Amino acid sequence: MLRTQALFDVNTGTWQQRLDLVVTMMREMSQQSDPEAMVRSYGQWMNQVLPTDARISLSRRGLEFPKFRITRYSGWTDAINPWQQRDRLPELRGGLFAELIYGEQPKIINDLQVDADDPAAPYVEGMRSLMALPNFDQGEGLNWVIALRAEPDSFDLESLPERVWMSNLFGRATANLVLKQELERAYKVVDRELKRVAEIQRSLLPKVLPTIPNMSVAAHYQTSQWAGGDYYDFFELPGGKWGLLVADVSGHGTPAAVMMAITHAVAHGHPGNPEPPSLLLEHVNERLCQLYTADGSAFVTAFYGIFDPERRSLTYVNAGHNPPRIKRCADGSIGGLDTVGGLPLGIFPGVKYEQAEAQLVPGDQLVLYTDGITDATNPDGQAFGLDRLDSALVTCRQDADALIASVLRALDRFTGGHPAFDDQTMLVAKVL
Repeated sequence: MLRTQALFDVNTGTWQQRLDLVVTMMREMSQQSDPEAMVRSYGQWMNQVLPTDARISLSRRGLEFPKFRITRYSGWTDAINPWQQRDRLPELRGGLFAELIYGEQPKIINDLQVDADDPAAPYVEGMRSLMALPNFDQGEGLNWVIALRAEPDSFDLESLPERVWMSNLFGRATANLVLKQELERAYKVVDRELKRVAEIQRSLLPKVLPTIPNMSVAAHYQTSQWAGGDYYDFFELPGGKWGLLVADVSGHGTPAAVMMAITHAVAHGHPGNPEPPSLLLEHVNERLCQLYTADGSAFVTAFYGIFDPERRSLTYVNAGHNPPRIKRCADGSIGGLDTVGGLPLGIFPGVKYEQAEAQLVPGDQLVLYTDGITDATNPDGQAFGLDRLDSALVTCRQDADALIASVLRALDRFTGGHPAFDDQTMLVAKVL
């Protein structure tokens, strides 16, 4: 927006006129989101508050005496954005400008005379009054504003403190806006990278759930951030058997996602078939301890069971994980598969895991889950817990998909939309 000269002298106008000018100026400054646009707008306003014949901005950021850069000059016909076109900024050394900006003190010169060979000469030609205002950053006057008038004795020493004050307040506002833009750009880069990490992580999960004789299965997977540390998988084994694995890496976010990917690779790198289930977890534990978790920075809880469709049996091991819930629809009882347990993976090498067997019958409902389900809280800080999880298994007529939907509805009602602080994974099986 172009502005005409002020309709009054700011120093002699009424207080209401001065106030109106300042309020309008501040209102417009507060709406700016681009630092370059804000600087140009501010310059137009300041020409009303402090009329000048020329303005120059200088910087010594990243330079040593006597070097400096011209970052803005009102005499340039081609506007340069100093934040985006730094290579176009003139770099000079010595002379009047170097003395001013390395002198660290604001200054007024009301009888300006500059030698013809001074680097400042082309910029102050025809000017007789100069006011130099430092903008401090970390206690140093790294950026300067030079105001010039053609008439001598144009600047009043009495007004210098207020001019320094105003210039520095605006300088800080501009710096904050530049920082805000830099942060926004950085966040966008990080956001793209995290999205890509999440895509890679999800690609490691089963793309299609397997068809298992005498069992229907369904899965739910939700990270609390872009990427997370939960993991579930299926392993097709000889004799028509199937391995069901649920794991949870300690921590959250990208570090947990990386460890999740490592766990996936190690599990699928097991030599031969991952059967019996203790061999798989012992293999994963050894590899994690040897190569990835020796510093104690992470560990993995895991439950691994092998389902035999012919016998309708589940042989399982547990490495510090939440015991799956099992509902026996024949009598309505609910309990946990907690006969055996052991240390999480990646803590100590050489751990041996005991295994147990559960005999299943048609109608049994099996819920494998991570603690992000039961530890989910409502706005009052109460946890969802096992009782509410069990209560969500309301009817024995539901298939695996309906069972997951029932649990998720109960979870949503309980949390009231409260953001999840942990990853949430469920692997539900219905014995047929």
